[in-house]
Amino acid sequence: MKHSKMWNKTAFPMGNVNKKADCLRMVCLCCFDESFFSFQGHCDKINKTRLFGENERILQAAKKGTVTDMELQIQVAQAAKKIMEIQNNVSKVIVGKEAVFRKLMAAFLAGGNVLLEDMPGTGKTKLARALAASIDAEFGRIQFTPDLLPSDVTGLNIYRQDQGAFEFTAGPVFCNILLADEINRATPRTQSGLLECMEERQVTVDGVSRRMKAPFFLIATQNPVETAGTYPLPEAQIDRFAMQLSMGYPTMEEELAIIDRYKSDDPLAQLEPVCTCEDILQLQELCRRIYVSDSVKKYLVQIIQATREHDGLAMGVNPRGTLSYLHCVQAYAMIQGREYVTPDDVKELCVPVLGHRIISYRAGQSGSTKEILQGILERIPAPTEEWTR
Repeated sequence: MKHSKMWNKTAFPMGNVNKKADCLRMVCLCCFDESFFSFQGHCDKINKTRLFGENERILQAAKKGTVTDMELQIQVAQAAKKIMEIQNNVSKVIVGKEAVFRKLMAAFLAGGNVLLEDMPGTGKTKLARALAASIDAEFGRIQFTPDLLPSDVTGLNIYRQDQGAFEFTAGPVFCNILLADEINRATPRTQSGLLECMEERQVTVDGVSRRMKAPFFLIATQNPVETAGTYPLPEAQIDRFAMQLSMGYPTMEEELAIIDRYKSDDPLAQLEPVCTCEDILQLQELCRRIYVSDSVKKYLVQIIQATREHDGLAMGVNPRGTLSYLHCVQAYAMIQGREYVTPDDVKELCVPVLGHRIISYRAGQSGSTKEILQGILERIPAPTEEWTR
């Protein structure tokens, strides 16, 4: 590779590790193509490794903790490239909203689920469908209504008279990406049918547990309007979501682009996959290898502790929220092409990950929890020392 000269002892003295890492990250993100790569010197041992899909050795080494920093940097760079391909593919259907998509992917790669709360018609369903089409995943959709039963979600056993036995008929939850549309329109009993799917990735019917397909990602939606006849989600159920996101209205330029794009046909119908579910599983494993320094971990925990001690909050973040926060910032750092987490990652995901997990005494006032979290971020000093290994 012609850029291999950027990586040698002459260009970088051994003590300048950060410049080496930055150079490698730049080369990985900007100069890779779809064939093979070969670095000289330090990279001879991983010569001609496939950019994506043929790197099982490095992934296995990562699981065992024997992967080198350089191999991890290369893995993260090619993972960020793959995620960018997914984002570009989704952008053929969803105009703008790149920041929302990156947070959605962070929750997906962290193994969590997302609650999308926004006005009707802002593209929540199309976003879920476009993501499923981009990764060649099986898509399922449930329209939640007051008469929906838990068995309509999970499935049920049906007696087959010709066989003289019961046969399990799987419900729509047995898919890779599930859209639970207007989840708050169903009764709490029906809503609870998703809890086991979200946490344990399994469904139990008549005492028999069945594993979900992997990967599994739940995107639930609810509207802040039309609340008559709805059943508000209990706090314990909302806590199962890794993030709560909002699409928001498009800008004037984005809306003009939507008109031009959709005036003749729907681009979702022509969307082709750019990766597979197996690729997503590899990315989910890789993001757990993202390095989090002690100072960044302490900063994250200080934010969590501050929510429990705040006078304006009736309930702070629980340990499940702490772990979800950690995994989401790891995935978000990988999406940015970094093999380590920075305090900016922690700040960026604070409100999406923690905002729905806290209860304010001023719950009736719009934006109060967001303002409290922003105040906590302003009060707690972010670490300034080195965050890499």
